[in-house]
Amino acid sequence: MPQPPAREADTFPTSKGRAPNRRSDRAREAVLQAADGLLVEKGYAGVTIEGIAARAGVAKQTIYRWWPSKFEVLMDTFLDDAESQLAIPDTGTTTEDLRQHLHRLADFLTDADAGQVMLALIGQAQHDRAVAAVFRQRYLDDRRALDRTILERGVARGDVRDDVDLDLVIDVLYGHIYHRVLLSGLPINGEFIDALVDHVFAPLAGTVRLPSPPARRPAKAVAVSTWDKWAPTVSADLPEVTSTTT
Repeated sequence: MPQPPAREADTFPTSKGRAPNRRSDRAREAVLQAADGLLVEKGYAGVTIEGIAARAGVAKQTIYRWWPSKFEVLMDTFLDDAESQLAIPDTGTTTEDLRQHLHRLADFLTDADAGQVMLALIGQAQHDRAVAAVFRQRYLDDRRALDRTILERGVARGDVRDDVDLDLVIDVLYGHIYHRVLLSGLPINGEFIDALVDHVFAPLAGTVRLPSPPARRPAKAVAVSTWDKWAPTVSADLPEVTSTTT
């Protein structure tokens, strides 16, 4: 006996979170852009599934089939933007990697719409444990691992000491930025970022092992005669040093 065709709902996985691959890319992008725009205009409380559906031009049931709540929609919006805008640089030096990455993060949090989404999600996580758990699982854990790669590369190169607590360094560097954005309201401009990196990195710096210089050739006789020619002049310019013995 032939089996009946699968229902539409059966063609999607039961787990919630990131959109399944079978969905329409165009519809998905429309939903994410609509959610992003609504949050910037109305704030987190002003975003609704109904509003997202109306602006994206899709059915409300379609959104619920793909995402369990507006938080998950906004989370996907934020993750897509963070992946493209907060890539880890690799310039060859730890200090320059930190400067570039922290500059990008500062611009992301203060100028980008995606940064406003992130701040809204952080705010929501403060009074919703379930939201906080999802935010940590889907963003913070992976982001922390990515941020560590800058310092881990520095340890491997020798310009960061190998006895440094890398997690503590991450807390100090990124904590200052989030504190200014979320609490104090003080600027996080280029001058602040550069000073932050300089102050935090100075005690972490290791000794880079440079290749040994090439062996020197034996000095030629002309070098001796040249020194003999200039030695009286050089000696006359140097201060007299009195040697004392104890």
